[in-house]
Amino acid sequence: MQAFGKADPLISRGVNMPCPQSVELDGEINPKRIASRGVWIHSGCRLNGEETFIAANARIGTEGPVTIENCYVGPDVELKSGYFKNAVFLEKASLGSGSHVREGTILEEQASTAHCVGLKQTILLPFVTLGSLINFCDCLMAGGTSRKNHSEVGSSFIHFNFTPNQDKATPSLLGDVPKGVMLSQRPIFLGGQGGLVGPCRIAYGTVSAAGTIVRKDQLKPDHLIFGGAGKGGSIPYKPGSIGISNRILKNNLIYIGNLLALREWYRHVRRVFISDRFPEELWKGLLNILDLGIKERFKRLIHYTENLGTQEQATLYGDLENKFQNDSIDLGKLKLRDQFLQGLNLDQSSQKPYIDTIKALPDEVRQTGSQWLQSIVDEVST
Repeated sequence: MQAFGKADPLISRGVNMPCPQSVELDGEINPKRIASRGVWIHSGCRLNGEETFIAANARIGTEGPVTIENCYVGPDVELKSGYFKNAVFLEKASLGSGSHVREGTILEEQASTAHCVGLKQTILLPFVTLGSLINFCDCLMAGGTSRKNHSEVGSSFIHFNFTPNQDKATPSLLGDVPKGVMLSQRPIFLGGQGGLVGPCRIAYGTVSAAGTIVRKDQLKPDHLIFGGAGKGGSIPYKPGSIGISNRILKNNLIYIGNLLALREWYRHVRRVFISDRFPEELWKGLLNILDLGIKERFKRLIHYTENLGTQEQATLYGDLENKFQNDSIDLGKLKLRDQFLQGLNLDQSSQKPYIDTIKALPDEVRQTGSQWLQSIVDEVST
């Protein structure tokens, strides 16, 4: 990391800094990637990394110091206090005090967290809300149609993402990408003081009661999950004795398929909406950070099979990674993709807000888009 410098280049561009002498910029920061309109950077903040981008009207450090390393911050985003690295925050996302956000994290439009939330390799689609005192790494969560009707995780919730076998082949999929990006699904609610043991898949409309630890997939929509503390006791155990699980393999491949579907959505749909609300730098940031997530999931899956399975399995998943890491290839049923893009009406979409456009899609267009994205998931997982 290069030496820290003064904030003068940002002040000269019109960035608001109530106490500029307390703000640190490393030598890699490009002032031209910090918007000159309506940006506030408060006392005690540190900006690092040549990739760091901050769009108009973003507010950094409104409740305490913020450290940013190579993040892409969208318009009207608020980062109240904490640490943020290799992450993307789209328009009107908000993260509370004491946030600890690490690589591979994406918060889409109006997604939010309250105070003291830890995220890594986490993707929240629009409107998803997390309460306080939460550890929610290695998850993708969708669901809901607006800020009044959104998926939510209650306070003091944990996603358990590390096993006694010392692996992290544990990503959990709450909702999915093919239907979730259409902003038309019933929300998911995970009650506070609870937990989720990854890797799990949770259907739309699922509610888990407060204090419940969810240990199994819930694939039927609109169900209530509840449970107590469970019975105590012990059984003989040593690391590696459980062996490889076909369910874990399947859930990992489905999760990777959803990430690849999201990448295709970003490549072919999101790019149409590049504008002041969604600058090109944010679009590139989405692809960069999502690629980190795809690499992470293959890495963890290969590690899992090397430890508990066979080298032949690990090699198979390595070959699969080489095939799908090429982001220049088109995945899924291209006829469905082209039909959806035609229904999206590309000539007009760039003039309308992303959220409004997607929510206004006719049902048949939305269904076509979901079928296209699901065909990508199926291509990976079957």
